[in-house]
Amino acid sequence: MAKMPAVRGDGMRGLAVFISDIRNCKSKEAEVKRINKELANIRNKFKGDKTLDGYQKKKYVCKLLFIFLLGHDIDFGQIEAVNLLSSNKYTEKQIGYLFISVLISGSSELIQLINQSIKNDLNSRNPVHVSLALQCIANIGSKDMAEAFGVEIPKLLVSGDTLDVVKQSAALCLLRLFRTDPAVIPSGEWTTRIIHLLNDHHMGVVTAAASLIDALVKKNPDEYKGCVSLAVSRLSRIVTSSYTDFQDYTYYFVPAPWLSVKILRLLQNYPPPEDPGVRSRLTECLETILNKAGEPLKSKKVQHSNAKNAVLFEAISLIIHNDSEPNLLVRACNQLGQFLSHRETNLRYLALESMCILATSEFSHEAVKKHQETVISALKTERDVSVRQRAVDLLYAMCDRTNSEEIVLEMLSYLETADYSIREEMVLKVAVLAEKYATDYKWYVDVILNLIRLAGDYVSEEVWYRVIQIVINRDDVQGYAAKTVFEALQAQACHENMVKVGGYILGEFGNLIAGDSRSSPSVQLHLLHSKYHLCSPITRALLLSTYVKFINLFPEIKQQIQDIFVADSNLKSADVELQQRASEYLALSKITSLDVLATVLEEMPPFPEKESSGILNLLQKKRPGRVPENAGILNKSLDKEKTTNGGLATTAANNSAAAALDEGLINIGGDSGPTTNGYGAENGGENAVTNNIQKFFCKNNGVLFENSYIQIGVKTECRSNLARLALFYGNKTNLPFLNFVSHVSCSPELSTQIMLQVKDVESTIEAGAQFQQMVNIECVTDFYDQPDLAITFTYNGELQTVNAKLPLSVNKFIEPAEMNAEAFFTRWKNLSLPQQEAQKIFKAAFPMENTTAAKTKLIGYGFQLLESIDPNPENYVCAGIIHTRTLQIGVLLRLEPNNQAQMYRLTVRSSKDAVSQNIVEVLSQFF
Repeated sequence: MAKMPAVRGDGMRGLAVFISDIRNCKSKEAEVKRINKELANIRNKFKGDKTLDGYQKKKYVCKLLFIFLLGHDIDFGQIEAVNLLSSNKYTEKQIGYLFISVLISGSSELIQLINQSIKNDLNSRNPVHVSLALQCIANIGSKDMAEAFGVEIPKLLVSGDTLDVVKQSAALCLLRLFRTDPAVIPSGEWTTRIIHLLNDHHMGVVTAAASLIDALVKKNPDEYKGCVSLAVSRLSRIVTSSYTDFQDYTYYFVPAPWLSVKILRLLQNYPPPEDPGVRSRLTECLETILNKAGEPLKSKKVQHSNAKNAVLFEAISLIIHNDSEPNLLVRACNQLGQFLSHRETNLRYLALESMCILATSEFSHEAVKKHQETVISALKTERDVSVRQRAVDLLYAMCDRTNSEEIVLEMLSYLETADYSIREEMVLKVAVLAEKYATDYKWYVDVILNLIRLAGDYVSEEVWYRVIQIVINRDDVQGYAAKTVFEALQAQACHENMVKVGGYILGEFGNLIAGDSRSSPSVQLHLLHSKYHLCSPITRALLLSTYVKFINLFPEIKQQIQDIFVADSNLKSADVELQQRASEYLALSKITSLDVLATVLEEMPPFPEKESSGILNLLQKKRPGRVPENAGILNKSLDKEKTTNGGLATTAANNSAAAALDEGLINIGGDSGPTTNGYGAENGGENAVTNNIQKFFCKNNGVLFENSYIQIGVKTECRSNLARLALFYGNKTNLPFLNFVSHVSCSPELSTQIMLQVKDVESTIEAGAQFQQMVNIECVTDFYDQPDLAITFTYNGELQTVNAKLPLSVNKFIEPAEMNAEAFFTRWKNLSLPQQEAQKIFKAAFPMENTTAAKTKLIGYGFQLLESIDPNPENYVCAGIIHTRTLQIGVLLRLEPNNQAQMYRLTVRSSKDAVSQNIVEVLSQFF
């Protein structure tokens, strides 16, 4: 900011008297009366006295400004304030700009007059006038002003004739306008000139320019990447100098702390410098900052330690961002560890927050784990709930197979007394860790049941859905789960979520504990039904499904269960769902054929293992951006629809869906949500066209093409070098399709690479009908084109044509290959010829933090995802074998994310060079 000249003998006595009168008012009414009197006087002066000099105008404008700041509306005086801008006296011009900045909006009718006055001042030789104009532009910051002064201000900023104080104001003014209208910053040669402001001799100019360049870099990092070397050079000069070298910019013995922080933040917009010299110099700077943190304080005042720690924490943030120097990461971790026991709460909070990120780095994870006891102690003893929250985050981030049981136990112990505001998040984190690191699933069951017991109100559906899925999928834990949940239900106070889990598990596996008289069928039924009247309708419906399952498991208690069904509270329930279930289950129980009963009420089949975690997604939604990644978390989700334990309804639906799947008469676009006439309607508009060919690289089933007339679905099954592809044609209209012809063809080259057998189709598709066409494929050799699908039919007398590609690609013939780390890297080294490798570095097109989606795409493409193979747990490692008639092609893949730079490096090696190149080009579009 420009240093304004001192003004003497200009105290505006009338303004001082007016302010004194206002302060002496005894009531609000007296104040309003005095203000109204003054407003009337000022209005008369402005209207009647044409000889007002600049001093008087300034005085009256000041009074209007004071009245406005008291909360009263001002509807006149603006033109007088604008007139003050043309004065050559600093005080008058200052008051004019102040009034305009506070009272006049960017859409005012006077803006043109104001802009002209500002333009005159920008061209003035008086630096004080220029600074006042720049401050006014920054205060208003409208788009009109950005357009009006978008040329002059950059010129002021880079001109060699501009004074340093004006350059400072120009840089900050340009930053304000850039936030309003990014187009205000010119490109080309201006870029270099703006970047070189970091080399300016005046520290104030560099500080202001650093703020501007940081904003520009976030908008266009590639254009301004030249700032990195200059920023490192400037940082080096600051951190290696003594505080005495920057007398005007030293704050409590810390040289230029604000500028240091800004430069460190600026460097976090880029990956580590590629130039070895720049990189080495940056490393030296960061080491110097860490060294200075260990030096004795030069002052006992809090301002000194605050400034010193501000630079230190920003340096640690840059070290974490770069994630490339193991020595620096470990040193940063040790430095943060010292702050965990600091008496200052803010330092403890910041240390925990930074260590959460350090825990995700392969270089510093072990160093973070050394502070586990301190973090657990903080969890138990901290008074500030926000610090305890960060301690929970850090425990979650540092957890791995070696300490998982201890950390989960500590978090469960703390859960009993935890603040209500963090209980739900703690429950989710415990559930994720317990599943991820469970070596014995009996322990996992115990943990989840303890979660429900300790914090049942905070256990979301995703958590108990998940434990159901795991119990159903693992035979070795089913008996233990039934016994454990039976014992948990015997507690006097039992949470409803425990009843849901108990009802589901006993309904499936209650027979495994029925041999003990203490858990006989009648005891199980009595125990569950004793909770029935305390539960919500949703839980009651689940329990009714459990009871009808008991009829199949324990025929001897059939009569007791039928008595429950016929009870008025069920058969005549006001809840339609309960009434329907009771009546249908009662009718089902009276069927004499045991085979029918056993078929309908058989055990739930195993759930498909999926690479998506509803629990982790819920955790990330709970606190977006604040949930640290726990390295290597493999997420699996539970399909909600399959956990309602709906008895007859669920089983029948499963059986009918399975039958329909075998016949090909289902909506293969079922993942698109609700359907119309049996077909997915995800395209939104009536005449919209959906063509999903790209999606089929990573999926086998779904809607390939859809318009307002027809929907084409695909279901693909592959084994070795053979595949069967079912095409489903659905008529979405109210009229039949006539002369329907579907033709699949290959190019001359493709016809030598794959063999096709295409079955004929009917020539008529009735309104609302659907039928299928089978295509059998044999992969002779690797191929990179796709067959053409051409469809013609007549609708309402008009010929309709659809042209699409058949979603058939070489990856459909990949067989996932499981292998350990030794086998993988041995094969990786064997495929080391240049032509066997293809690599691509590309910008991420989708959120990189969604690791679940990335894993799903790789698995969907056909690979086996190899966990815990790569030394860096964030990397994805895959293997597979492409089967053709002539040979087998081994394929290995590594996908390396750089979260800071938002980029990926994809490397594929295979025994055939064209395969590697094709896979890289295809897969790089999906990340």
